[in-house]
Amino acid sequence: MSDLSASGALLPIDQSLADALLHGAEAPRRRALAKAITLLESTRPDHRARGDLLLNALLPHSGRSFRLGISGVPGVGKSTFIEALGLYLIGLGHRVAVLAVDPSSTVSGGSILGDKTRMEQLSVHPQAYIRPSPSSGTLGGVAEKTRESMLLAEAAGHDIVIVETVGVGQSETAVSAMTDMFVLLQLPNAGDDLQAIKKGVMELADLVVINKADIDVHAATRARSQITSALRLLGMHGHPDHAHHDAQIWHPEVIQLSALKQQGLAPFWDCVSRFRSLQTDNGRLAQRRQQQSLAWMWERIEAGLRARFKGHAAVQAQLGACTDEVRAGRLAASVAARRLLDLMT
Repeated sequence: MSDLSASGALLPIDQSLADALLHGAEAPRRRALAKAITLLESTRPDHRARGDLLLNALLPHSGRSFRLGISGVPGVGKSTFIEALGLYLIGLGHRVAVLAVDPSSTVSGGSILGDKTRMEQLSVHPQAYIRPSPSSGTLGGVAEKTRESMLLAEAAGHDIVIVETVGVGQSETAVSAMTDMFVLLQLPNAGDDLQAIKKGVMELADLVVINKADIDVHAATRARSQITSALRLLGMHGHPDHAHHDAQIWHPEVIQLSALKQQGLAPFWDCVSRFRSLQTDNGRLAQRRQQQSLAWMWERIEAGLRARFKGHAAVQAQLGACTDEVRAGRLAASVAARRLLDLMT
């Protein structure tokens, strides 16, 4: 019997789900993980309540993985890279979960990430689990579900969790805020126009990978040199810690590889392993996770308060009139906000 059974908090159906997820054989465990994530993605209040109990019960069994964020513009080869990396890591004895953050899925009607047909070998491997992004309407909603899915995947024994994003809008920031290491994929010709690389995204990167280096080795080498110089400048201006080389602080690196030809995966993983070891030893990995958890809590509080505010009967009755008054310039926005907030007391 699972150590969760003693709490008595879970319904029998969810208790069996938790037991299968924690202790089941490979196939039942995969099915249990899929069912548990589906429960958490549901918007039904009773499902949300059950999901909260399940998530909290499994929390002590989570957090043991390494969380790797992967971003890059469309066409950079993320899917090929993630599949090649996933199969390489499984070959080393790891269990890999791939999750997606794709707020654009609601615009197109389907997720442009997480499509299992893009990772045909990895998606059917018993040691891997791939989950598309939920079409929940907002980046915050998608990020919340991805964070929760990550905890469940960890409880199910996946020791490497890869979180993928399309590389547009604010999704890179969201992925960086839920992972241990943020990897930015670039094309070999990216170095020809560094202005095309958003400064904010570059500052998030712990590692920059120039993929498809086999297409043009000279261009990839040139891009590597230029991006390395750009990172050095960003480090000096944006992060005082990086101004002087310190062996106890990670300095972002730039490497090149070819995911299609499966070249460079070992040096990539060596780089990730060095990052993990250094950040663990200097305490920054634990600190980063603590900060992420607290930021997530406040983000969810703010989102919940906004939802409750809009759903409040008195607010709903006055919101339209106040909005019209502000739009017409007859009422100051700050006065309108305080007036509406006072209705909740």
